[in-house]
Amino acid sequence: MQKKSSTSATKSAKNSNTTFLTFNITQKLAISGIVIALYLVTMNLTQSFAFGQYQVRIATSLYALSAIFPFLILPLGLSNLLSNIMLGSLGFLDAFGGLIAGLLTSYFVYLIKKSPRIPNVLIGLPILLIPGLLVPIWLSYLLNLPYLVLAVSLCVGQFFAAIVGVILHQVLEKRLKTNEQK
Repeated sequence: MQKKSSTSATKSAKNSNTTFLTFNITQKLAISGIVIALYLVTMNLTQSFAFGQYQVRIATSLYALSAIFPFLILPLGLSNLLSNIMLGSLGFLDAFGGLIAGLLTSYFVYLIKKSPRIPNVLIGLPILLIPGLLVPIWLSYLLNLPYLVLAVSLCVGQFFAAIVGVILHQVLEKRLKTNEQK
């Protein structure tokens, strides 16, 4: 019989719609760093179609991770800030706006997951709607384009990220439940 170490992740809360794991601070920092790096690498690899008027940001599908790992809300917002600073060229307003959009999106993904009455598949809605409707507010000013044109084009791009996010969540949750049963 194996003895559980104090550094292993353990299940902390479970109801019909949520399973959250408990990690120590070192594990949370390590996972956060990995997720930030993954977000930045994904943005770097997809930057040709992730910035500007038409944005397909596959990296924003990672916001779905906050449904299972709520401690990733802040790191995911920071990821957006860092990617806009490192890869975008629209300045402080875009970088700070990206931080706010990332925090809000991750937080609403978490809230949907936490609610037992809302189906998990709806975690894609914040991934679609928050960046799709919030980001055009400042992009319309920075790019001198109409809000509606930007909102439609960003929502189209975020549609793909939302689908990938829902799939990522479903696969990861299934994997965690399988490991839990062993």
